[in-house]
Amino acid sequence: MRQTTGRAVSVNGRSVHVEVSGRGTDWVVFEAGGGLGRTCWDAVVPLLADRARLLAYDRAGFGRSARTTQQLSVDDMAADLVALVDAVIPQPATLVLVGHSMGGLVTRRAAESLGPRLRGLLLLDPTPERAPVYDMYDRTAVRIDRAMGVTQTLVRFRPLARMVSGNIRRVFPAETYATMLAEDFVPAGIAQTRKEFKAAAAAIPQFRAQPPREPACPTVLLSASRPVKGREKQHAVIAEHQRRWTEALPDGRFEEVDSGHFVQAEQPAIVADRVTQLLGREPDRSSAPSA
Repeated sequence: MRQTTGRAVSVNGRSVHVEVSGRGTDWVVFEAGGGLGRTCWDAVVPLLADRARLLAYDRAGFGRSARTTQQLSVDDMAADLVALVDAVIPQPATLVLVGHSMGGLVTRRAAESLGPRLRGLLLLDPTPERAPVYDMYDRTAVRIDRAMGVTQTLVRFRPLARMVSGNIRRVFPAETYATMLAEDFVPAGIAQTRKEFKAAAAAIPQFRAQPPREPACPTVLLSASRPVKGREKQHAVIAEHQRRWTEALPDGRFEEVDSGHFVQAEQPAIVADRVTQLLGREPDRSSAPSA
């Protein structure tokens, strides 16, 4: 398995495991999608090591972070992300935020508070809250949670854990997958994934009623162009909503990439290139973080 070391950082009374690498004066902070942690960025981090300081972490309750009995909300996760930035990244250093899937909800909410510290926001295949897939999501969420409850039992048996994580095994580096299998595809990891999924489902009506403020920084959304078999129509609708959301921003760019949902694993060079582009943009110092 990968041997990268990290450290524990206290945020809002919770302990999260953080790995910092690279060099430079600017920073890149990675926010994983639901059910994943710091390891999902393994293919991207080496490509940026000479360009910036890089921070990847496990959200509270996940991976190597301390377990939590709380049901954290997306707003809680965003608050933890902001607190982590304040604890680790010295002022006046600026940063690019990168969020995958559900991490897009977290980073968009966190961006409201980070304001002028942001050079850019890079989102990897998020589903905008206005997409029709969320119209009946309360019912869908119940079915998915039941299925994950079964998975939580199955992963006690290592051959079954490898079977249910086959989609991860196929796209991530072997050493990364070995760590994910040991840390994430275990009963405690699946239990936390269920909590995060419930948090995301609860956030959708909140985001629809009161969306986060539009990012003041340059924002790039990379949309995966290869849908899961049988979901081509749904995928096309989601992509159109991704496009609409991005193009409505003051400084947004939508881009399709030849990839499945795990863009950071399948197209790490593209992700690293777009981060580099955002690092080259000057932050907007006129924006103030929210109180």
